[in-house]
Amino acid sequence: MSSTDLPVPVPPRILERAVPTDRPAAQRHDLGRYLRQMRLPQLGETGQRRLAGARVAVIGAGGLGAPALTYLAAAGIGEITLFDPDTVDATNLHRQVLFTEADLGRSKAVAAAEHLHAQSPQVSVRAVVETLTPANALEELGGHDLVLDGTDNFPTRYLASDACEILDLPLVWGSILAFSGQVSVFWGAGGRGVTYRDVHPVPPRPGEVPSCAEAGVLGMLCGVIGSTMAMEAVKVLAGMGDVLFGRLALYDALRARWDELPLVRDPQRLPVTEIEDVMLTCGLPGPTGPARDEVTAEELPALLAAGTRVIDIREERELAEGGMVAGAEHLPMGELLHGADHEVAGAVLYCAAGTRSASTQRALAERGIQVRSLTGGFDGLAGSGVEIQRL
Repeated sequence: MSSTDLPVPVPPRILERAVPTDRPAAQRHDLGRYLRQMRLPQLGETGQRRLAGARVAVIGAGGLGAPALTYLAAAGIGEITLFDPDTVDATNLHRQVLFTEADLGRSKAVAAAEHLHAQSPQVSVRAVVETLTPANALEELGGHDLVLDGTDNFPTRYLASDACEILDLPLVWGSILAFSGQVSVFWGAGGRGVTYRDVHPVPPRPGEVPSCAEAGVLGMLCGVIGSTMAMEAVKVLAGMGDVLFGRLALYDALRARWDELPLVRDPQRLPVTEIEDVMLTCGLPGPTGPARDEVTAEELPALLAAGTRVIDIREERELAEGGMVAGAEHLPMGELLHGADHEVAGAVLYCAAGTRSASTQRALAERGIQVRSLTGGFDGLAGSGVEIQRL
């Protein structure tokens, strides 16, 4: 079956457009660099020129974004816009192979852009060190030919999907957790195609799905899924092969097997025409980067003794499994965000690994409420001497 026979075809403007020699990035490319892949008849010189003229937006330079960016640049994508507000942390290096120890503490977007330029000088990479929001998503993503979502949080996934549906852009999406990965290509297609909202119509509750920081992940899995995402992006842009439109590819690393599920559009779902506030849509904050003001496990006992308010923002089931810090109070993240007032100012928040507390910290800061986040979260308290209360 060819790409034009798929239940949702590749966007015609990509398959049928003329060789894009008018774009500056396309004019910079020396096609001799890509002779090995141009020998493939499915790609050829026409497909390579399409890649050279393509504009791709990549959201996230983390576990999925790092391998995807590396192969997209190496394949000759003409222009890449990279969105990531985060900085490089030592815990990133086992899987985000685009970075080195020399990048620790640096902006991921800026460091990634420099590495990609060194690898492929003819590729234009624009680093955007800020978060996509409902206010800027349409403007920032507009003008691209394809979006690749390499993030690990639900608000951005819904935001990217909604923006792409409004802009009529194909969206390459991937997800990883522990030993499992998923990949698909979403495209609204004027109300005919499948989007992320058709697959996940109801956002999970805060803490319901653990992050990679909480559940763990192997770096090699990131490489498998991230490279597959890059492959699907190149297939869409070059107009070749059977793209994962209307299909969800599932990878189980422990079994070394790929499975596949067919996807269909929910006939009752109306097309997205405007972007909702991610806080209202998903009930939890979007991507943040590192915490702005952190407290270490060693500092926590003194703060408790001094009467500082310490709040456990995990879900009830998480407390039942391992207890909570003695002297802390429990207020789940969702409740805190929807009912927070200035009485929580100065409090120390903690979750399982520090990810949700950092996100909550930034969300509250936007309302003028300053709180602190416990480095490493509850899981990082092992061996610290902090008293744990069993429930």
